[in-house]
Amino acid sequence: MQYTGSQYIGEFVDGRMEGEAEYILPTETRYVGYMKDGMFHGQGTLYFPNGSRYDAIWEKGFAVQGTYTFSDGLQYDAKNWHYCDGYDRRFYTEICHGLKPTGISQLSNMDPPRKIPAGYYDCGDGFYNPKTRVVRDYMKQFLRNAGMFILT
Repeated sequence: MQYTGSQYIGEFVDGRMEGEAEYILPTETRYVGYMKDGMFHGQGTLYFPNGSRYDAIWEKGFAVQGTYTFSDGLQYDAKNWHYCDGYDRRFYTEICHGLKPTGISQLSNMDPPRKIPAGYYDCGDGFYNPKTRVVRDYMKQFLRNAGMFILT
């Protein structure tokens, strides 16, 4: 897949990706499952670089049924979602392991929390520096420039 930056490991039928396969996107997201006519089809899982995953049934490239599981094991439930809602604002690790003693705050779902450099913000995939407007991953490698959006 030299044109897209993706990598395909699997079978071909009549020159098309078809059968059991692994498809790796340039973002390092991986699809493992069945392909038909060059599209995700049947049972397959997307594995994201952050450790989360999406297990689904696919039809012609579209997920028709699936379950998203966060990297910490929490499964998203669209109908009965009670995590960090208006009634219960605990993090998932607090739900599983209890609250910290008085005076010890838990500012994210990570336990122990990441050390955030002074003046930076944790944006989920790295640290954002508002002075340089740059996001670097947790290993301090450049991820992206934070653009400015102007709504008209």
